[in-house]
Amino acid sequence: MRNFSQVIATAAITLIAACGSAPDYIDESAPPPVTRPAPTSVTDGPMSIVAPGDVGTPPRDAITTGSGLSYKPLVQIDSSSERPRRNDVITYYFVGWTSSGRPFDDKLRPGDPARSLVSKLIPGLSEGLQLMRAGERFRFWIPQALAYAGASGRPAGALIYDVELVSVQLTQLAPDAEAPGPPPVPDDVAAPPVDAQRTPSGLSYKVLSAGSGPTPSGGNSVTVHYTGWTTDGEMFDSSRVRGEPATFPVGGVIAGFSEGLKLMQIGSSVRLWIPENLAYKGKSGSPQGMLVFDVELLAIE
Repeated sequence: MRNFSQVIATAAITLIAACGSAPDYIDESAPPPVTRPAPTSVTDGPMSIVAPGDVGTPPRDAITTGSGLSYKPLVQIDSSSERPRRNDVITYYFVGWTSSGRPFDDKLRPGDPARSLVSKLIPGLSEGLQLMRAGERFRFWIPQALAYAGASGRPAGALIYDVELVSVQLTQLAPDAEAPGPPPVPDDVAAPPVDAQRTPSGLSYKVLSAGSGPTPSGGNSVTVHYTGWTTDGEMFDSSRVRGEPATFPVGGVIAGFSEGLKLMQIGSSVRLWIPENLAYKGKSGSPQGMLVFDVELLAIE
C-alpha cells in the first residue's frame, strides 16, 4: 500500500519545482520606527525595528559557533526549561536587518508572535534558536552562507536578527525514546457522526480542538501531525508514529485533505471524512474508499 507521506513528498517536489517561492520580506523603503510592549516580564525593554549600533559587525563579546554564526544573549533567564530542537514548533517575536541597518522583516505586534517549525527557518536562525529557552532574547549575526545564500529575491549578505523566544512545543522524540504506538482508532471512523459538518463537495469534518490565528490558502505550505484510517479502522499512515510532523503544500495533497486544511486555524485539530472521489478515486495501490484523518495544524508558511 502506498504511504500517504510518499504521495505528499511527490506532490510537494512537483509543486515547488513549478512555482518556486515568493519573497517574504518588505521592500527597500524602511518603515517608520515602531516598538511594542515586552511580551514577557524578563525583557530589558521593548523590541524596536530601529537597528542596533552593532548591526554591522558582531561585537567583541559575541560568541561565534563552529558554523560561523555569531550571537549575543540580550536577556537570559535561570530556567531548566527545554531548548527547542529541529522538529519542535516555536512561537517568537523577531526583527531582521541587513548589515547596513535596513529592516527587511519583523513580527512585533503584541499577542501575535510568529510560529514555525525550527527546521524550516534559515540555517542560522534554526541553529541559533536551539541555543535559547522560552523567555530569552538573543541577537544573531548570520553570515550569508547560513541565511539565503545569495538566492534571487531574498535579502543579500549577512543578516542580523533580534529574537525573543515565547514558547516551545516539543514534538520531536528524544534520541533514546521508543516510537509511540498507533493512535487509537476513532469510534466514528466508519461514518461521519450526526454532529459533523458537511461541505458542498461532500467532505465531512468535525473540529476536535479550536485554534487561533491565520487559515492556510492553496498557495501555502503547512506543517501538520496527521493519522489516516480506512473506514474499517485500519491505520495506513501516521506522522505521530514516525515521531515527526510533515510539511507539504496545501495544494499538493488529495482534494479532501487540501479542502480540510483550508478550514483550519493554527493550533486546531480536526477529523476529516473524505469520500473516495475526494481521496484516491480507486487508484490501485492507494488506500481505498472513504478515508478518515485526524489532523493538527502546527504551522503555516
